Order: sequence, then C-alpha cells, then structure tokens
Amino acid sequence: MSTLHFILSFVFAYLLGSIPFGYVLGRVFYHKNLLIEGSGNIGTTNTFRVLGPTAGFLTFVLDSLKGTAATLMGVIWGPLPVHWWLLIFGLAGIIGHTFSIWIGFRGGKAVATSFGMLIAYAPVLSLEALLIFLTLIFLTSMVSVASIFGFILVTILTLFMGDWFLFGLALILTIFVVYRHRGNIKRIRRGKESLVPFGLVYWSQHKRK
Repeated sequence: MSTLHFILSFVFAYLLGSIPFGYVLGRVFYHKNLLIEGSGNIGTTNTFRVLGPTAGFLTFVLDSLKGTAATLMGVIWGPLPVHWWLLIFGLAGIIGHTFSIWIGFRGGKAVATSFGMLIAYAPVLSLEALLIFLTLIFLTSMVSVASIFGFILVTILTLFMGDWFLFGLALILTIFVVYRHRGNIKRIRRGKESLVPFGLVYWSQHKRK
C-alpha cells in the first residue's frame, strides 16, 4: 500500500465512521434532534431512550456496520503489509463516530463502532464481546454498566490472544469509553441511571412496586 492509499483509506474510514445514523434517523423519521434531547448523544442508548427500541436497535446495527466497513477500508487497494493495520482504519472510523464532522465534531461513545471493528479484525472475539455485553445488560439492566465492564473484560481477553496491538488499542478505548460515560457513572452512584425495560434489576424494581 502506497502512502497515498494509506492516507485515502484513513480519511475514507473517518468519513464512514462520522455518518451520524442515530441523528439522521431522529431528524428524518421522528423529527427529533438527538443532540438536544435526552443525553445529547447520538449513539444507541440515547436513540433507544428518545426514539424507541426500533430506532435504537437499527442505530446499533448501522453504527456497528460502519465500524466494520471502516476497518476494512484499507483492503480496497489490495492486501495489507501487516494484519494490524486494520486497527488503524478501525480507529479512524471510531474517531469519526465520536467526533463527527457532520454535526460539529460531536458524536457517540464508541461502543457499537468498536464492536464493528472487532467483527472485521477478530470475529471470534466480537462474538465473545457481544455475549458479555448482553449478559451484563441482563444482569444490570443498564447499557452504561454493560458498556464499561464489557470493554474492561474484552481488554482482559485480548491479553490471552497475544495480540499486543489489539490489547493496546483496547486499553486506550476502555479508558476513553469510561471517560465518555462519566455522566452515567455519576447517575449510577445516585441511583438515577436509566434502565432498559428488561433484566434482573428492572424486574426486581418493578416487582417491588
């Protein structure tokens, strides 16, 4: 891959990642602006909260797919010199999602897009990550908790893979995701965090009522 192709792949990956699907769905189909409603975030959780489960699920799928597409952007020019270069383009997509050029460099919290990157780079690990995420949601009824601890657990799993490039990126993303969820952490401490309408904590609270 030439330097020009590398730069083009990185830019295209960023632009792919920066497509704000949750924002577009809200404006076009629901006539709502996610940037000013709910938490002001365009990711899955706020989309689910403001627009409903259908829009939330669709946003998760689309944000994941753009992470996968961004990660694979480099191979359009042919085989890559080393496999871990995919992580560079995946990171570009994640940056695009988090700091989208189309909405004033605002964006999501990088969870779904990071999952999409894993699908392209480490498919088996992506399935393990999805299982961890769904299990944590079932146990806690909180997407924020599932996201934070899901990233921590997946980062630990990368240690056993011997892929130090993936481990390094996973560690950086974990720190970033925890930082992006700092508002959620404050609400969790106050017992004010929003719950999804299923799972052990949700059912326990509603049973008491």
